[in-house]
Amino acid sequence: MKLKGSQAIVKLLQEQGVDTIFGYPGGQVIPLYDALYDSPLRNVLTAHEQGAVHAADGYARSSGKTGVVVVTSGPGATNIVTGLATAYLDSVPLVALTGQVGVGMLGRDSFQEIDIVGVTLPVTKYNVMVRSGAGLLPSLRRAFAIARQGRPGPVLVDIPSNIQNEEIEWTEPEVEYLADIPKALPEFIKEAAATLNSAERPVLLVGGGAVNSDAQAELLELAKRADLAVVNSLMGMGVFPESDPRCLGLTGMHGHIASNLAVANADVLIVAGSRFSDRVTGDRNRYVGQKTIIQIDIDPTEIDKNVAVAVPLMGDIKETVAALLPLIEEKKHPAWWEQIKKWDATEDRSLLADGRLTAPWLMRELTTTLAAEEPIYVTDVGQNQMWAAQHLVIDAPRHHLTSGGCGTMGFGLPGALGAAFARPEARIVVISGDGGFKMTGMELYTAVREKRKLICVVVNNSCLGMVRQWQQLFYDARYSNTLLTEFDFAAFASSCGAAGKRVTDRAGFTAALAEARASEVPFVIDACIAQDDLVEPMVAPGAVLNDFVNKNIR
Repeated sequence: MKLKGSQAIVKLLQEQGVDTIFGYPGGQVIPLYDALYDSPLRNVLTAHEQGAVHAADGYARSSGKTGVVVVTSGPGATNIVTGLATAYLDSVPLVALTGQVGVGMLGRDSFQEIDIVGVTLPVTKYNVMVRSGAGLLPSLRRAFAIARQGRPGPVLVDIPSNIQNEEIEWTEPEVEYLADIPKALPEFIKEAAATLNSAERPVLLVGGGAVNSDAQAELLELAKRADLAVVNSLMGMGVFPESDPRCLGLTGMHGHIASNLAVANADVLIVAGSRFSDRVTGDRNRYVGQKTIIQIDIDPTEIDKNVAVAVPLMGDIKETVAALLPLIEEKKHPAWWEQIKKWDATEDRSLLADGRLTAPWLMRELTTTLAAEEPIYVTDVGQNQMWAAQHLVIDAPRHHLTSGGCGTMGFGLPGALGAAFARPEARIVVISGDGGFKMTGMELYTAVREKRKLICVVVNNSCLGMVRQWQQLFYDARYSNTLLTEFDFAAFASSCGAAGKRVTDRAGFTAALAEARASEVPFVIDACIAQDDLVEPMVAPGAVLNDFVNKNIR
């Protein structure tokens, strides 16, 4: 069967189970958009290409499927680089299709010609330029397979416009590309079991890899059987239910006191799908200490990369823990839990209790009010992100989406837009700072046009809060370019066709949240908080994990 290249792309997307893509048309993808005109695929037209790639990312994170973004050459392609880096560092399956000038025009500095394959090489799992009609379908099929297999990640296929117009022969897939997935060696599984069985102060650290592995049930059973205290990285939130008494919550730079002290004083730490980011470990040279570390990871390059481990378990987390469980003995560690409770009692919870509208309080209010709706929270980056990670209660994987490794301000709103298409039945809540919301705020117009009833909470302290916090604590309160002038987010929402309300106290927030839940259009709650509220606890960058910043510094 003969098809135009553009028609073949559409047919292949359907073959791969794609029904929704996010994109922005331009000169070198006009043939593809022409083919989309007659297809059942839905293209979500965003306000900006960065919004499109973050939306595709949010779609993938919330559903476990592969997100797809389509943009033109030149600035269209370069505008998605930040989104590709965001997906790459968080292991999100994403396929980017970029238009390119015709093959005969390559290398001539043609209009909007950019070597996007070269540009994106460091932030994609695989990328390729298709240089012939015969190579189109194999390149696309390989790209989808690589994006989703093993440790997931973004891929990019650059398609010159002449190949989109060229007639090619449609071929059915012959050989599926299969990644080489390692399996944990039996002797290491036995060693890991013996180590856990002899532990007196064991801790389980859950990372983002456990989300991709769908390992919740196995990790719950492991923690119960071995009586593990459980902490999570930012990317691992929700895999282990945070309402479970075993869960101590976030560990790392802004980890809870009990979480960090448990990790620091553990004799055995079993790590499921975490790459030991510097924000998780602090001083890596002192992170190991006297503990024995067992690391489970599907990516062999992560073993011993940042922290030396005693027992490497290379393989899928779900499969590896399932193999480990029969060897684990039932244990209880009452003295260890008594110590953890004492540490937990020392945490300062004044921002929850002093009666003002504060970010920790509103996170708890969201949790309580929306609990029955099982919302998906999508956060931006900065203080809002850390307050959400500390104080929301997330009990299921894929219900907390955020930019972790790249720390991309502006991810929240378009990421939530993508989640709203992946999970149309779900309550989607965006949590952003006033700085991050401004970066991609025009996607609120996209949400209105597409009838996605997002609730957007802007934690507004009229500053770039996290940078200001560092300036306050480590740079003698020299607030260089972090203080912002007032912005009317409710009026902005109205201009986009959404609704909004500015609130300054707890009663106002509760009333606005009720109004937002009943709204038929996206709703922005502009929650004004004090500028000098800090995210606490905090460990100074590069410090040992249990060395908390003096909370009295102002």
